[in-house]
Amino acid sequence: MEPRRIYYDNNATTPLHPEVKKAMIEAMESFGNPSSLHSFGRGSRGLIEAARERVARFIGASPDEIMFVGSGSEGNNTVLSILTCHPGGCSSCRKNGGALVTTTIEHPCILEASKCLRENGLDVIYAPVDAYGKVQMDRLEELLTEKVGLVSVMLANNEIGTIQDIRAIARMAHAQGALVHTDAVQAVGKIPVDVRDLDVDFLTLSAHKIYGPKGVGAVYVKRKSPFCPLIRGGHQERGRRAGTENTLGIVGLGKAIELRELEMEAEAKRLLAMKERLRKGIAETIPDIHFVGHPTDSLPGTLNVSFEGAEGEAIILYLDLEGIAVSTGSACASGSLDPSHVILATGLPAECAHGSIRISLGRENTDEDIDYMLDRLPKVIKRIRDMSSAYTRRAQ
Repeated sequence: MEPRRIYYDNNATTPLHPEVKKAMIEAMESFGNPSSLHSFGRGSRGLIEAARERVARFIGASPDEIMFVGSGSEGNNTVLSILTCHPGGCSSCRKNGGALVTTTIEHPCILEASKCLRENGLDVIYAPVDAYGKVQMDRLEELLTEKVGLVSVMLANNEIGTIQDIRAIARMAHAQGALVHTDAVQAVGKIPVDVRDLDVDFLTLSAHKIYGPKGVGAVYVKRKSPFCPLIRGGHQERGRRAGTENTLGIVGLGKAIELRELEMEAEAKRLLAMKERLRKGIAETIPDIHFVGHPTDSLPGTLNVSFEGAEGEAIILYLDLEGIAVSTGSACASGSLDPSHVILATGLPAECAHGSIRISLGRENTDEDIDYMLDRLPKVIKRIRDMSSAYTRRAQ
């Protein structure tokens, strides 16, 4: 087989859909400030509101419940910030303060924000997960007391793909009077997501995970939910997020959502079939491996596998030489040499976490890509293991 270029890192970001690119180029003619009352401004405002309606419809919300933001990370930080809005400090808050309950496998933006909240005196409680990355529901129920103000649990994990039962979590949290947020950045556009069915108060999504542009996302804020702006200084987004709207990015998000309505179901079936073929092929050709994540309650295109005796970074580099792009986990934590906090939370030892890679499939991947991966990956792992063994023997 001739070397080829294969992109298996779609959970980090996705290539821009050609139709999204086309829509954004057309929207470049609408340069007016969406807040301006003249025709130039009204043209931009119309594009933004059309995108808002598309996003709302896709997740079962009302348009006035959708707030556009600059990224999933900004959206998540915005939601968590409601816990720091003290009584009397914001007229939009009905319930202030309270403890935060989250999990040990959240995205770094949630974990870092929760760390900051804790350092500033807020009580932060971390719910554990089982070997598949599922929240331990009995333990979570014990942690949910009347002192909890907000529960934040991601719908689908970015590293291992495990999907949580957010509906059950919301039911438990609401019984104690807590608000519920779910980071659905990796879920929206890949699996069906309905905010009414999930019964959440807040939900975060991002454009660049679903073949849209970088630098734009959205937050669902359930009507009448308490809310404090993270960015102040303007009336934009109904006073919830100041700053002139990113018209082009919002148009791209709206178009990406529109295309997801058309393509998601068929794509999910195709990616799941490819993932299962990949899983089977790896298991049959490479010994001493561990698949990480739930075998069924998982994103259709996400496969995380750990290889004993092989460092994840080495695997990435050698596969890159073969034209194959994979990752070791969250792109937001890729600069760290520490083992994945997600994989450690599932109970696997540090050496297994160091030897894991994430393969995340997307709309451009083909069966031929799977063939190529199954041909090259076993050779790469054998080469790394052989070098590691030779180094160990020399060291002795």
